[in-house]
Amino acid sequence: MASHSSSSIRRGGRRKDRPGVPTTMAASLVPFLLLLLVSMSSAAMAAKHGGADRRSVRARARARAAFRSRDEWEAYRKIMDRMVAMEKDCNKTIQAKSSLPFLGLFLPNLATYLLDSISSFVFSPDGDIIHCVPCHRQPAFDHPKLRGQKPEDEPVERPVPKGGGAAEEEEGDVYFRQAWSDGGERCPEGTVPIRRTTAQDVMRSSSARRFGMKKPRASNVRRDSTSDGHEHAVGYVTGDQFYGAKASLNVWSAKVASAAEFSLSQIWVISGSFGNDLNTIEAGWQVSPELYGDSNPRFFTYWTTDAYQATGCYNLHCSGFVQTNNRIAMGAAISPTSVYNGRQFDISLLIWKDPHRGNWWLQLGSGPLVGYWPSFLFTHLGGHANMVQFGGEVVNSRPSGSHTPTQMGSGHFPREGFNRAAYFRNVQVVDGDNSLVPAAALRLVADHPGCYDIQGGYNRAWGNYFYYGGPGRNVHCP
Repeated sequence: MASHSSSSIRRGGRRKDRPGVPTTMAASLVPFLLLLLVSMSSAAMAAKHGGADRRSVRARARARAAFRSRDEWEAYRKIMDRMVAMEKDCNKTIQAKSSLPFLGLFLPNLATYLLDSISSFVFSPDGDIIHCVPCHRQPAFDHPKLRGQKPEDEPVERPVPKGGGAAEEEEGDVYFRQAWSDGGERCPEGTVPIRRTTAQDVMRSSSARRFGMKKPRASNVRRDSTSDGHEHAVGYVTGDQFYGAKASLNVWSAKVASAAEFSLSQIWVISGSFGNDLNTIEAGWQVSPELYGDSNPRFFTYWTTDAYQATGCYNLHCSGFVQTNNRIAMGAAISPTSVYNGRQFDISLLIWKDPHRGNWWLQLGSGPLVGYWPSFLFTHLGGHANMVQFGGEVVNSRPSGSHTPTQMGSGHFPREGFNRAAYFRNVQVVDGDNSLVPAAALRLVADHPGCYDIQGGYNRAWGNYFYYGGPGRNVHCP
């Protein structure tokens, strides 16, 4: 097995400086470029207003054709109305870098310098629109039990390693980089960044009523689930009372073959049976062209209290998760990602239950909190978890009657080891004393090892760890 050199792992928050522009040159050209910007904007405004109306009519007509039933149409309208209200509430918007195409074509560094120097122009290079919304106006507070309230204070007591546990990772700045904030952007204090849902996002979904939700399925989350197309390679612990889980996992741009499929790597905190009373809390990264419209790996959360039937959602698509962090956007792209035979980029996640208030918090490693799932959302998880699971999942829609070539993790098998395969390291759980302990008796299982496999071990640097994933369709996975 390859050695695990901590110096070759790149953790969240470390960035290379952008190539500079001579300050005196930029300063002398700022008045001219501002005049150019105003002129271009004025010339475009008249066409923009007339064109926006026409585009709105066309978008509405396409949505009406896509969602013909009354229930579907009302669900679509509700989502769009929520976006309009959110835009009105926000005090800052981060948009796609699309302004000044002429200037950007001929003077890209100078254009970047200029636009970054003007506080009213803030851009997200991946095309996302991020709204900075007051904390108490986020979707969670549409819930009857939260309406009129504000986010709870952060807990003072947090899980700490128990003696003899796995070594703590060198986390440094535990904020991992996202495309929208790569230039140092963040939302103002008292607000949270929310990725805007567009009409195109909703219309990619087969149902507006279930937009932002996983497809309902009653099959076992862990065991072979070929019947509904979900395949896993995971490590899990069970048979005890768990109050959280922590691990570091590297991020990859997994190739997804079809818009109907996804590839994800995550932590599951689970309670209840594997029938319709299943409760889960989930967090990790995923590539989902249907949900996000691209192939970028994105940070996500999920929850359900009825095995994905009628409750729960991804990210902030429903009243559930309460975000408290102004630097991390749910559903936003993670950048950079790991490189085969090159630098590895991993993120550290901790999900844990506050022993005093009972809410389940999401934390970046041993650092800042992202937000929490209120305890009243859950039935079984109102107390504790009885299973914790770590690993990868893909949807196999069997295009052309063969197994999908959608990748899990890096798209390479575990036997290739460090720098090549996806991994989870420092796999831990939170016990009843609010302490982090190694995930003892971690069981490893792959639904279809010829498609996606898993191999694990233990060492002092990484504690309990495993490699997992694979390419999907190959000679051993027809």
